[in-house]
Amino acid sequence: MTVVPRQNQPGTVAVGGSAEQVTEAWLQNRRLSPHTRDAYRRDVTGWLSWCAERELDPLQASFLDVNAYARGLEARELAPATVARKLSGLSSWYDFLAKLRAVEHNPVGGADRPYLSRDHSGTVGLSVQEVDALLTAAATETGPAALRHRAAVVLLADLGLRVGELVGLDVADLGVERGHRSLRFIGKGGRPRRRALTPDAAAAVDAYLQQRAVAENTTADRLHGPLLVTSGGARLDRHAVFRLVRHLARRAGIAHWERLSPHSLRHAFATSARAEGVPLEDVQDAMGHADPRTTRRYDRDRHNLDRDPSYTLAAARVRRSAG
Repeated sequence: MTVVPRQNQPGTVAVGGSAEQVTEAWLQNRRLSPHTRDAYRRDVTGWLSWCAERELDPLQASFLDVNAYARGLEARELAPATVARKLSGLSSWYDFLAKLRAVEHNPVGGADRPYLSRDHSGTVGLSVQEVDALLTAAATETGPAALRHRAAVVLLADLGLRVGELVGLDVADLGVERGHRSLRFIGKGGRPRRRALTPDAAAAVDAYLQQRAVAENTTADRLHGPLLVTSGGARLDRHAVFRLVRHLARRAGIAHWERLSPHSLRHAFATSARAEGVPLEDVQDAMGHADPRTTRRYDRDRHNLDRDPSYTLAAARVRRSAG
């Protein structure tokens, strides 16, 4: 597939090159994390391979072709959310091609996408007791990486960070603002984020950086580069954090440890915050969600009848009548 502009179109932008080159131009045109960028690249590559097997020019594909592709993904027993994500990335790719006048229409626009309930999430959650047990397991770890492990898990649990945000942190992101220990970093979508460190998180990070400074024969205030590093000095990656969460959960005796992920702690953060009465908009801001409906989906306890507002209204009515 070679992408060329459509002829005789007003506003045509000159574009050429292979599908791979155009895909890289599309990815560079969007504010995406490295993880999301890699996932989108794989999604487009999968579609192009499917088209090549059928001798179908992707620039001539219709919504019927996209439907056939989606049904094939579903036949592989991929989760609806996975299929929807793949089609979403593909739709963005075609939108880019349409802007370049390489195609007339986005064929994914008319395709039949899987239904996804906003109330559904495939992430396995954690109760507050399980989070406490996991943190206890981290606090009792021994070995040269123990302090780094504790810092990573406390940041996930206390701040509800995305794993990409955690591993992307630099030492320079730490600061002090109006008496608060703080973190400033770039979150999902390239949006600047600012979070307060809890006392436990600050203590865990300080202990780890102090240990690291001694190992590097310097002082903590002279450290720079990634906040969390491997024994070789490289930035800790997301796969290591996945393994860490499952390792600690297994040590803590959590039954479903092998299905957990760093995102499980993010869900637990939202659920616990709402259960403690933190307003939805404050949780939304803390988690960096553009849509409050996303935050509500993270709140696993939102359907708990103990939180039914009818109880609050009834109690208020009793107070009024007593007065």
